[in-house]
Amino acid sequence: MTLHASIPQRPKLLDRPVQRLFIDGQWRDAADGRDFDTVDPSIGQVLARIARGGREDVDRAVIAARRAMDGEWGAMRPADRQALMLRFADLVEREIEDLAMLDTLEMGAPIARLPAMRKRSPCVIRFYAGLATAIEGRTISNSLPAEIVSYTMREPVGVVGAIIPWNAPMPAALIKLCPAMATGCALVLKPSEDASLSSVRLLELLEEAGLPAGAVNLVTGYGAEAGSALAAHPDVDKVAFTGSTATGRTVIEASKSNLKRLSLELGGKSPDIVFADADLDKAVPGAAMGVFGNTGQVCFAGSRMFVERPVFEEVVERLTAFAGKLNVGPATDPATQIGPIASERQLERVLGYLQAGKEEGAVAVAGGERLTGPDHAAGCFVAPTVFRDATAGMRIVREEIFGPVAAIVPFDDEADVVSRANATVFGLGAGVWTRDIGRAHRMTRRVRSGSIWVNSYGLMDPAMPMGGMKQSGYGRESGVEHLDEFLETKSVWIDASA
Repeated sequence: MTLHASIPQRPKLLDRPVQRLFIDGQWRDAADGRDFDTVDPSIGQVLARIARGGREDVDRAVIAARRAMDGEWGAMRPADRQALMLRFADLVEREIEDLAMLDTLEMGAPIARLPAMRKRSPCVIRFYAGLATAIEGRTISNSLPAEIVSYTMREPVGVVGAIIPWNAPMPAALIKLCPAMATGCALVLKPSEDASLSSVRLLELLEEAGLPAGAVNLVTGYGAEAGSALAAHPDVDKVAFTGSTATGRTVIEASKSNLKRLSLELGGKSPDIVFADADLDKAVPGAAMGVFGNTGQVCFAGSRMFVERPVFEEVVERLTAFAGKLNVGPATDPATQIGPIASERQLERVLGYLQAGKEEGAVAVAGGERLTGPDHAAGCFVAPTVFRDATAGMRIVREEIFGPVAAIVPFDDEADVVSRANATVFGLGAGVWTRDIGRAHRMTRRVRSGSIWVNSYGLMDPAMPMGGMKQSGYGRESGVEHLDEFLETKSVWIDASA
């Protein structure tokens, strides 16, 4: 599929003075009237003002969601929910350029991703819409002496709080919205304060599709205010959270008040392993974009690159050359491959890791610095970076950076690299590049991660589950398994002997 020749138009949503909250089917200001700026990281300028929701707004949204569960939304039949979701999918497909442009302007996702988003986003909604009419219980034979009929029912867990990050705003919103709608849960969505605009537009499209009042609510604002209030709210039955492991721990603590159900998709420090027999013409660009794609702001980025010693120097040379040729620039330019870091705050974090890598003895053979030329000075740009001479104890090897930074390390054999790959508190993703099918199968069993890609990296499909092991979280998103996170199982016993 070819890229669009022209840049999508500026979304009309940005012409409003303030982007408002959506609660109980109504657009409204924050209860205390506050709002905040969101900034375009490509040019460092204010893009829009957004309502700054707080505890009172979260409370109103949860009340509305509970009322919807007890009213029209809770009574809606699966086929009617499905029809609503299919209308929503059609509207997202119609407005995909607007939605993509909002993410491009607000967090720096290159607009070159538009063709992929045009294909994937409606497909995600339609996949879950298909599952809405396929939720079923089981009739179970029991061993009791009387004539007892026993079966199970699947019911929505109830009111769900969804807290999403800034690195993939629209996909993250859809992957929370869709299973909630398919199962009949009511939702309160809290997007990141750094990337709220596409969520606002999605709620407008849901409203246009005929969403009942209160079924989905949107509270924008800061994580420490609206996010914390939602995670701790006593009438929220479940929280679905995607974000850092550190913030995930605070969500766990907040959930204790009423023992909420939780699903957590957290951080990663994923190994990407290149064996000497790999097709390097495929492995080097594949592994490179596995860490540099989306400016490295991907939870499963393959930022720990392990290369078998016989081809180590060749891979370092090829990777360095590849990184140097990537087009880093404004996210709105269709030729841009690597956009800006999403915010000034995140930029400072990434620059801190670049400095730490150098101070601890790693050598940056590509990048390693902020870009400050005429095309980059006003934005949050970092050159794609490759560190060699990195060791296991270095922060750039141990900690999640969330930037375009790869640490490349040699290894000797399978046993060596398995030990190195698993020597992390994370377990979200992993990659293996080899022509040996037996080795591929062995590695997929031995590396501890929720997803593992062989001779590829980062492939995703709505039918395939995604989630982590260890401190990368628990629960799964995507796939039929995802619905289990939003459903309760009720056991029913009927004495039929009378």
